Amino acid sequence: MTQQISNVTYTDNQTAVMKKQEKRLNRHPVQVIAVTGGKGGVGKSNVSINVAISLAQQGKRVVLLDADLGLANIDVLLGLTAHHTILDVLEGRCDLDDIMIEGPEGIKIIPAASGAKKMANLTEKEHAGIVHAFSEIGYDIDTLIVDTAAGISTTVVSFVSAAQDVLVVVCDEPTSVTDAYALIKLLAQESKTHHFRILCNMVRTSHEGQQLFNKLLKVTERFLDVTLQFVGSIPFDENVRKSVQRQRAILEAYPRSKASAAYRELGQKIFNWPLPQNPRGNLEFFVERLIQGMEYR
Repeated sequence: MTQQISNVTYTDNQTAVMKKQEKRLNRHPVQVIAVTGGKGGVGKSNVSINVAISLAQQGKRVVLLDADLGLANIDVLLGLTAHHTILDVLEGRCDLDDIMIEGPEGIKIIPAASGAKKMANLTEKEHAGIVHAFSEIGYDIDTLIVDTAAGISTTVVSFVSAAQDVLVVVCDEPTSVTDAYALIKLLAQESKTHHFRILCNMVRTSHEGQQLFNKLLKVTERFLDVTLQFVGSIPFDENVRKSVQRQRAILEAYPRSKASAAYRELGQKIFNWPLPQNPRGNLEFFVERLIQGMEYR
């Protein structure tokens, strides 16, 4: 097929190339937020989902990446069916645009391959190839939220250290604080990440959340050269469990709940976080940092 533009005839392929070139001329900063926590079970994926929805409700174009490359769960938590995953992109069967599925409030979700051993043990070249695919979608989004896996594996450290903002989720359990400290220490020493935003999840009161933050702050101030910023708390809310059972985000299932109110407040704070100052502060910069991080390790 051909198209007539300004008395000049172009093929579909030429038109597609022109559109891509036009997009490249209209680059804008993309905020990349890694949500992590070290320990599993702190509610990290629920935080990622609801932060994404809260930002979308404020008009942001949001993409949520399930970066747990071995045990994906974002699509399951939202009751969505992923017909294709990052594994299909890696093996050349489709493009990144083809695997994205739409979630609540129009957020786009990039599903990982659940249970795929190959995805949990990528080579550096394969890992870099996946993230390179993000350069094309960077023109159509404002925020990329990266929901990392539990633990402090090389993959987790690579994604977290490449992000502009690091949101560490902790809950009031000794192992959560210990694992969060271990992750922060590793990132500070190996990838020179020194600024962390702390979210206290499943707390009984806001005072309990502040105390939990102070506990983590006390030990990091004593032993590490890092800066922690307290961004708030998400209260314990039985509706969170109910929403998980219904496979819906709590902001969607129980919008008047205490947790939903806290997520809206958190989303408003994140909305006002500064964008990358570097003129190349887009997903290509994220790609470069990720690759450099993997080469360093």
